[in-house]
Amino acid sequence: MTPERTLLETTELIAVVGLSNDPNKASHRVSEFMQHHGYKIVPVNPNEVSILGEKCYPNLESIPFAIDMVNVFRPAKDCTDIAKSAVTIGAKSVWLQLGIVSEEAKDIVEKAGIGFVMDRCLKIEYAMG
Repeated sequence: MTPERTLLETTELIAVVGLSNDPNKASHRVSEFMQHHGYKIVPVNPNEVSILGEKCYPNLESIPFAIDMVNVFRPAKDCTDIAKSAVTIGAKSVWLQLGIVSEEAKDIVEKAGIGFVMDRCLKIEYAMG
């Protein structure tokens, strides 16, 4: 089993950093797809109150419950801080979406001993089974 498949099978709750309320954006489409396939989505967007029927949080640290996966739809330059936050809150994994590459984020997450995927689409990996 691939690391991506293992993470998908052990994840229930996904915090989506950079989730947009715009249905034309990839973050919205991917999150809506995952939601329809049984995953609980927690939007992380300081500019919104709710997205996809779920309460938004301004940052990872403000989420008052445990997170399985942090799915990132932000530029690579933001990923180091997001990785540090994911480690701080005790997330089980960090997934950087397709086109997002951050070796520094990878180092931070892997040193903390949690799962990490980079430059892969959650929706595509799920659909590939």
